[in-house]
Amino acid sequence: MNRYNIGMLKQTTIKQLVKTVGVGLHSGTKVELVLRPAPVDTGIIFTRTDLEPPLVFPADAMSVGDTRMASTLSNNGQRVSTVEHLLSACAGLGVDNLYIDVSAEEIPIMDGSASSFVYLLQQAGLQEQAAPKKFIRVLKPVEIREGTGKAEKWARLEPYDGFKLHFFIEFNHPAVDGTVQTAEVDFEKVSFVKDVARARTFGFMQDVEMLRGIGLARGGSMENAIVMDEYRILNSDGLRFDDEFVRHKILDAIGDLYLIGHPFLASYTAHKSGHGLNNQLLRALLAQPDAYDIVTFDDVQGAPVSYSEQSQREWTLM
Repeated sequence: MNRYNIGMLKQTTIKQLVKTVGVGLHSGTKVELVLRPAPVDTGIIFTRTDLEPPLVFPADAMSVGDTRMASTLSNNGQRVSTVEHLLSACAGLGVDNLYIDVSAEEIPIMDGSASSFVYLLQQAGLQEQAAPKKFIRVLKPVEIREGTGKAEKWARLEPYDGFKLHFFIEFNHPAVDGTVQTAEVDFEKVSFVKDVARARTFGFMQDVEMLRGIGLARGGSMENAIVMDEYRILNSDGLRFDDEFVRHKILDAIGDLYLIGHPFLASYTAHKSGHGLNNQLLRALLAQPDAYDIVTFDDVQGAPVSYSEQSQREWTLM
């Protein structure tokens, strides 16, 4: 897209159906994932095709139930879990409308990042639609805090003409502390595909053993996560970025925030936040109608660079 072409900034879906097979991180079971084009104003819709009849789960902040270890959508006692990496890819590539069919209760973990989902969406191709893209524009700061002292965690949304994220992590672990623990990503300046999508999830051996003991992390391995013992990273290939740990937290946050249903015009800042706090932040924003509005751009020229050049930047990179 040429920023200087006069025209509306449009909603998008994918051109054609694509599918893949992977493993659920916690269940360890084989999962089939199918992505299909969706009409204007559909949003992102997950469907559990293994249920009879199939059950629909709209990507919606108010439908998030469990946030331990992942963001999980709930409907009528059923779940679709670990939605954040796929949603992060959708947000990063600017996909507004999409049907996602999944054959189990968990989105496959793939390599632990969003890069496999980016590749799948790029395979399908981008299709512009005859309707304006809608944005959530933050009008005043909204913040959530939890804990006190060194245990304090917080996340904040503030007005910004574009979309940027700033994240700080602290794990008190030699392997993590030896890397960069603060990162900022401003999509006016960087690419989701190049600079965020490849950052993998991470975990600790002692936690993996505990989680497996309660029936979780059965599909976890060094093929789909950065794994550490008490002192070091165990993966033979090391890290993909010097700050891969904090970049993955940004990747997660992008997916968690996309559960609001539209891309943000906002600055997000977080200190040791996670899926639960990110969801609380969305709910706090939605509870204050004067803190945001929904906007469109009839002229691409008037849109922030981070969105007006998104398709040109992200869909031409593999």
